[in-house]
Amino acid sequence: MREAVSVTQGTRVRRNFAKIPEILDVPNLIDIQKKSYEWFRTEGLREVFDDISPIEDFTGNMAVEFGEHKWQDPKYDVDECKEKDMTYSSPLFVIVRFINRETGEIKEQEVFMGDFPLMTEKGTFIINGTERVVVSQLVRSPGVYFNKELDKTSDKELYFAKIIPSRGAWLEFETDKRDVVGVRIDRKRKQPVTVLLRAMGYEDSEQILSLFDGSPLIEATLERDHTSDREEALMDIYRKLRPGEPPTADSAQTLLDNLFFNPKRYDLAKVGRYKLNKKLGLDIPLTVTTLTFEDIVETVRYLLRVVPGELEEVDDIDHFGNRRVRSVGELIQNQVRIGLSRMERVVKERMTTQDVEAITPQNLINIRPVVAAIKEFFGSSQLSQFMDQTNPLAGLTHKRRLSALGPGGLSRERAGFEVRDVHPSHYGRMCPIETPEGPNIGLIGSLATYARVNEFGLIETPYRK
Repeated sequence: MREAVSVTQGTRVRRNFAKIPEILDVPNLIDIQKKSYEWFRTEGLREVFDDISPIEDFTGNMAVEFGEHKWQDPKYDVDECKEKDMTYSSPLFVIVRFINRETGEIKEQEVFMGDFPLMTEKGTFIINGTERVVVSQLVRSPGVYFNKELDKTSDKELYFAKIIPSRGAWLEFETDKRDVVGVRIDRKRKQPVTVLLRAMGYEDSEQILSLFDGSPLIEATLERDHTSDREEALMDIYRKLRPGEPPTADSAQTLLDNLFFNPKRYDLAKVGRYKLNKKLGLDIPLTVTTLTFEDIVETVRYLLRVVPGELEEVDDIDHFGNRRVRSVGELIQNQVRIGLSRMERVVKERMTTQDVEAITPQNLINIRPVVAAIKEFFGSSQLSQFMDQTNPLAGLTHKRRLSALGPGGLSRERAGFEVRDVHPSHYGRMCPIETPEGPNIGLIGSLATYARVNEFGLIETPYRK
């Protein structure tokens, strides 16, 4: 009889009778939930407060800034919350500074920002006495994607490039049957790509041609371009985006800056910047999460190399390299961001209406929108679900579930066959078998045992050399 090998896991010893030795220990199976929530409590909240600070009034003379945040201990423990039908939560306090720039006066206070549901040791939440799980969501990763379609009328292959952010306007480039490269800003009407390049400061046609090594597609595009300098190009973009409004060069410049170059309005997220750098061969720091002129020029360059077939085939949307996991921490962070942006409006109004002398951080801040956004998410979001309590294994599986449905994801009606199908990149990452029958088939899956989610939200699997 074979000798058993003792393996210690946590506090218990497992005896392994297998012929093939185990190389890797089984990881903590609810780490995906716990690590993500811990990230939210420390870094995620800090990020949101940094994004929203400072909130300025309409004159720019007064501002509100958010400083350090700290969590206090929950009032009741888990069992008490279950018995009394309460939410297991912990109060959040933030240091808020009110700055009067005219007088240089600074008022600082610790402000209560509401009770936030706390994750239990088992990776669940107790909401109104019931145990709930926040399911991780599989979404398309921000980044740049290239694809092609056959034009029905001319039998010519048309190529497309999309820069998709985590938050903000889409930028889409496409070729047409006349070999003109067009651009769609924020899914509006198409215009020649050279108009956008002129608006970015490449005014001279020769300069644009040399930028793309005299590409015949760019030559054809310049022939269709009726603008001659930066101002005309900006006006042309403004007319397409805001039809009916009188365009001025300043308002057009502000509109373009706000669409793609303002961190408050546009966010590629760290994963989007990583994907752009990797695809286009750039070396821009991961902290730069807005678009740069270099991104736009390199995307057009790449598209011009895909068209004649110089570069490899187009991207596969269903590949796990192009899909990422949004776990509980990120989902709650998005809700807090929504709540804080609603609160921002209230703070701005209060700064203008109240007497400057009487203003304190406490009476400027109304936490109701933030609390409401969190409550709404845990109470009625498609991803916050009543925990499957059939048996402990059912509960564990529920916490490791991956769903392509939910806000920002797919809908059952729109999801085609390809999205639901098993893909070679699922190997070692997502179980190809465990998925429901019926309308959700392929849209809901389970994370594989050894799979883990990296800092970008992409799923990794161990690889034995």
